[in-house]
Amino acid sequence: MAEILPYSRCKLGLLSTKDKTRRGNGIRSATLRPVSCVATGGEKMIVVKNGKDSLEMCRVVNGMWQTSGGWGTIDSDNAVDAMMKYADAGLATFDMADIYGPAEDLYGLFINRVRRERPPQLLETVRGLTKWVPPPVKMSRSFVEKSIDVSRKRMDVASLDMLQFHWWDYANSGYLDALKHLTDLKDEGKIKTVALTNFDTERLRIILENEIPVVSNQVQHSIVDMRPQQKMAELCQEKGVKLITYGTVMGGLLSEKFLDTNLSIPFAGPKLNTPSLQKYKRMVDAWGGWSQFQVLLQQLSKIGRKHGVSIATVAVKYILDQPAVAGSMIGVRLGLSDHIRDANAIFSLDLDEEDVESIREISSRGKDLMKVIGDCGDEYRRA
Repeated sequence: MAEILPYSRCKLGLLSTKDKTRRGNGIRSATLRPVSCVATGGEKMIVVKNGKDSLEMCRVVNGMWQTSGGWGTIDSDNAVDAMMKYADAGLATFDMADIYGPAEDLYGLFINRVRRERPPQLLETVRGLTKWVPPPVKMSRSFVEKSIDVSRKRMDVASLDMLQFHWWDYANSGYLDALKHLTDLKDEGKIKTVALTNFDTERLRIILENEIPVVSNQVQHSIVDMRPQQKMAELCQEKGVKLITYGTVMGGLLSEKFLDTNLSIPFAGPKLNTPSLQKYKRMVDAWGGWSQFQVLLQQLSKIGRKHGVSIATVAVKYILDQPAVAGSMIGVRLGLSDHIRDANAIFSLDLDEEDVESIREISSRGKDLMKVIGDCGDEYRRA
């Protein structure tokens, strides 16, 4: 059984102003508010599993890459308030990484507020998925364990719900050593499920052949980037591994904001003023260019009007309906804006055959990104 880690956020300066005030006044909890929209089954929740390892999570995942910088200043109090709103709305699965700035610390503050201020039923639905992105050093047991303990402390949990492992260089087979140590730590209770992020099909097969029980692989997947469906999904279906997707709304490019815009005219369109917008604009260029992307947006807008939902909602639902996909990431700009209404609309949206075929037809007009970029995650390993 994993031990409860003593961890003082006050000493490290990580306790929010509101939390300091509450603790200083000896107040354990605020008035409890009713939990709304917390789903316990159906399409909103899904179980990812491998053997005896399993984790129930929301199919729409709140991505916290934005906390790493470049999206605007994030106030910790406002950020945690926003996380509470997502959880109250039934969107209680958060994705982060050890390298995403203060993301894990914010999660620690958030889950402590849930423990104090919400009923146990809500706490039972909260999930924190984090990633470990280690440097290319020897993957000894002690190094792996110390690294995982840092995330446990920052997130203020005895056991990580899901540890998603990333590896930069396949020529270095140390990734297998690391995953074996992570499996041992899982068996000891420090991790509930072991997963991957940005691994390709070949390496996923090797990992499974080494009997490492990964439950999922997080990969880039959108209507523009359908690479996961070319090779990865088939292996995942064969082995029972699920895909968790990111880049599904392409940093916000798949939205009304960019519909009927011409970025070739200086200052005429919305600014590509975040790291994610800049990243996914390069994906659009590799796929077929801005004019072709506008055709896609126009069709998604037409489908959205038909169902009374947004372009982003249609885009996410299309990917959630793809083979092997368990969940899709939508980036959250905590305290700056939210997508709660659009995200919850995904669960009541049913795309009909006409919708699906029209999206598939436009998506297929683009270049084969498998040939342009390579398999899942190869964009992070190209010189």
